[in-house]
Amino acid sequence: MKITLKKSLIGSKKDQIATAWSLGLKKIGDTTEQPDNAQTQGKVKKISHLVEVGK
Repeated sequence: MKITLKKSLIGSKKDQIATAWSLGLKKIGDTTEQPDNAQTQGKVKKISHLVEVGK
């Protein structure tokens, strides 16, 4: 699954920032390809308001 950071991490909780970084997302517009498994889906759900998910 492709995950793109659409909103800034400024003002987000520390655990949400850590989750974004663990996915390889640091700046707006960063895109990463991750496997579609339960672990990745849980991370995306935690920061769903900041990211956009594609196939």
